[in-house]
Amino acid sequence: MKRLLWVLVGIALFGLGVQGRGYAQTPKHVAVHAGHVYDVKTGKMLSDQTIVIEDGKITSVGPTAEARIPADAERIDLPNATVLPGLIDAHTHLTMDPKFGYEQLAISTPREALIGAKNARITLLAGFTTVRNVGASGFTDVALRDAINAGDVPGPRMLVSGPLLGITGGHCDNNMLPYEYHAVGDGVADGIAAVQHKVRENIKYGADLIKVCATGGVLSFGDNPQASQYTLEEMKAIVADAHRLGRKVAAHAHGSQGILWAVEAGVDSIEHGSYIDDAGIAAMKQHGTYLVPTLYLGDWMIENAAQTHLPPPLLAKAKEVIPEARKNIAHAFASGVKVAFGTDAAVYPHGLNAHEFPVMVQLGLTPLQAIQAATLNAADLMGWPGKVGTLDPGAWGDIIAVDGDPGKDVTTLERVKFVMKGGQVIRNDYAAQKGNF
Repeated sequence: MKRLLWVLVGIALFGLGVQGRGYAQTPKHVAVHAGHVYDVKTGKMLSDQTIVIEDGKITSVGPTAEARIPADAERIDLPNATVLPGLIDAHTHLTMDPKFGYEQLAISTPREALIGAKNARITLLAGFTTVRNVGASGFTDVALRDAINAGDVPGPRMLVSGPLLGITGGHCDNNMLPYEYHAVGDGVADGIAAVQHKVRENIKYGADLIKVCATGGVLSFGDNPQASQYTLEEMKAIVADAHRLGRKVAAHAHGSQGILWAVEAGVDSIEHGSYIDDAGIAAMKQHGTYLVPTLYLGDWMIENAAQTHLPPPLLAKAKEVIPEARKNIAHAFASGVKVAFGTDAAVYPHGLNAHEFPVMVQLGLTPLQAIQAATLNAADLMGWPGKVGTLDPGAWGDIIAVDGDPGKDVTTLERVKFVMKGGQVIRNDYAAQKGNF
């Protein structure tokens, strides 16, 4: 209890500093004039559009000449920009930074919460107005979500999982200390009764979804990414309890058997999917399971292994897994699995999330499909269709703007110049430009 209190105090103090720098209230009416709007449903570029927002939600979108703008509306002019819905990252770890191996042991739970406040702001400024946080110790992601929702700190909308569920000695356990320390990961549970209890405990303390480690991983000692960890029966118990209690389930899964079992158990998404095969692809298509590939992290992690002090055993696993993942995920894309955008940001620095887009395109998605993965599809996976990832009336007023046409050059999304969340301007690099509106 003391630990959680310090987490909340730390985030509150950080929030005071942000408010002191002018973290303003959202105006009642806002009208955004866009030189171009990129329609994420069709890929069409619409010219001279105006988006009207009331109390943080979009009320109308259409040609500027037909817009009905309230007299008291705050007007924002983006005459040379391309506007899109705020982006969604369905696989983040905001309370973590790229620190690997034993360096992680020096980071306390309160410190993780403050790291999360920093990374939430960075992520929002990069144009990601919504995230799904799939794993954090000490329920720091719950505290961060609640602080953002209260307006104490700036950050994206969050759905959070709390601690990751995993087996003893598995990818989601603490395997860095010897026996005499008795170190155990927050979410470790073995057997049907224990995993049911852990699901219920996570929900008790504020989890919006459940994250389960179905296989080994890359950034963990002593396990094999291809090896299944939870049994099919344990995963069925996890999913049954989570779904009955209104929570979706995301499964960390590299190996083909673990992917198949997780899908058969009824999980809502497969994270990573490195060794996905035809059987897993067929099962995912049958069940409507989303694939959340995390691809750019491989490039960054290997290029920066020396600077991040990535331990040799983990680097060796990365070099083995990443080429296989690229090949197998390209096959999954070509086979038509449902794809939602995710990055595993924390394995590399937060704010670089949009570097995922060009890798998805290199592996076979069109720019439109990659953008849909980070808007319409991710919104559907999160259970927020029509609320995020779209500019339709009724959606939250989450808007970004870039130069150029992201449908032709998806790397434009790496250079976001305007961010609005819920009708509040977070970033406006165009402010010096003036147009007639």
